[in-house]
Amino acid sequence: MTKIAVAKGDGIGPEIMDAVLTIFNAAKVPLGYEFVDMGKWVFDKGYSNGMTPEAQQTIESLGILFKGPMETPKGKGVKSVNVTARKTWNTYANNRTFQTLHGVDTVFSKAGIPIDITIVRENIEDTYGGVEHMLTQDVALSRRFITRPGSMQVIRYAFEMARKKGARRITCGHKANIMKITDGLFLEVFYEVAKEYPDLKADDVIVDDLCMKLVSRPDLFDVVVLTNLQGDIVSDLCAGLVGGLGFAPSANIGDHISIFEAVHGTAPDIAGKNIANPTALLLSGFALLRHLGLREEAAMMENALLYTLESGQHTGDFGDKSTPSLNTTDFARVIISNFGKQPVHNPKPVIANQEVTPTIFKLSRNPMLESKETEHAHIVGVDMFIESNEQPGIVAEKCLQHTSDLFKLVTISNRGTQVWPKGSSFTNLVNQYTCRFESVGDEPVTQTDILELYKRLANDFKICSTELLNAWGDKKAYSLAQGQ
Repeated sequence: MTKIAVAKGDGIGPEIMDAVLTIFNAAKVPLGYEFVDMGKWVFDKGYSNGMTPEAQQTIESLGILFKGPMETPKGKGVKSVNVTARKTWNTYANNRTFQTLHGVDTVFSKAGIPIDITIVRENIEDTYGGVEHMLTQDVALSRRFITRPGSMQVIRYAFEMARKKGARRITCGHKANIMKITDGLFLEVFYEVAKEYPDLKADDVIVDDLCMKLVSRPDLFDVVVLTNLQGDIVSDLCAGLVGGLGFAPSANIGDHISIFEAVHGTAPDIAGKNIANPTALLLSGFALLRHLGLREEAAMMENALLYTLESGQHTGDFGDKSTPSLNTTDFARVIISNFGKQPVHNPKPVIANQEVTPTIFKLSRNPMLESKETEHAHIVGVDMFIESNEQPGIVAEKCLQHTSDLFKLVTISNRGTQVWPKGSSFTNLVNQYTCRFESVGDEPVTQTDILELYKRLANDFKICSTELLNAWGDKKAYSLAQGQ
């Protein structure tokens, strides 16, 4: 008997979780459940992370969380409990599989185009770091973190999963043509890892082109790995290809703790009516069972679900509207009555259970992810983000008064577009400029040198933020302004 933590969630969460656990219990799944307190009502009691300390302790001791949909209170300045949970426990890989389900009609099922796509989304970094500031009353800044170790974790997971799945292709979706440093790093790591998997066809596609191809020829794709924000958007797009979020399972995989959840909303308008569709949570539960090595039970129940869908049984949100819909409880009962039956389309092979060795959950210190530097790092300048509503030439004139033998003013940009030493009067401006100072002769400078420049500039400007310009060897590690 393996114990897991269960959080029923908000809105329809308790109803669909009860339905899923009823199915599990009928199948005699060897699991024990520790119910934990998470969600909106926990926020309302004053816990800013949406979970009680006891819940956190239980989850960290058991290593598995099975959760229903959860609501984050609006307008209270608190972070999403869903994102907090994923980031706190470093569940770095979000695995979401989208498959054609016969009985769930879509444009593609009607056209006879089969879909079997796995999206692997990086789950920790990117703009989901949530590090944001107002630089002026008109200008907001969000910092985007893409790290080599974080990219390595999720990309290696994607390749390992693709190999076990028997995938024919693994694709990196990215925007490295524009975000050359951040997405460029993610893409670079993708091809580094690809060298270790010569049996897999590895390629890449720009994310906007990927979206267009997914809605025109989704059958061309197999496994796709993306950064956090892009992966969030693309995975919801793929949910639309197979019938919506009600049919989209989600697994958040970490080295020590993993979370399996329904990613659809809490549907408060139908909460308590016993009419919600539990399919997404049930599919997520099957992923949980396979993660624990309970492959035989997962396959048997999934075949019963697929048989139920094929036979036209449905809840009110999908299926043939000319036939009566089932409520949540009855839908679960029908699935149970179909145990042992095989669907006509895509039956899941019943594979013997596999013993899984749990990882050690007691950690005495935070793991530090750090790659080895291949070349010496040095500082070659600074970007000063300043507030000003003056014209670029006047800003430059003031900046040039504060350069010295150490620094030269290279460029001034506004919203990423160069406006000095050359630019266009047709470029609209906001009241925040980025003034780039590079070291004379690309010689290394110190942080103390930059602080002295900061103090001089502060006599003329409010400095909203700064960024060091780093270089590793001869390679400059910062982007150019548009038009520079």
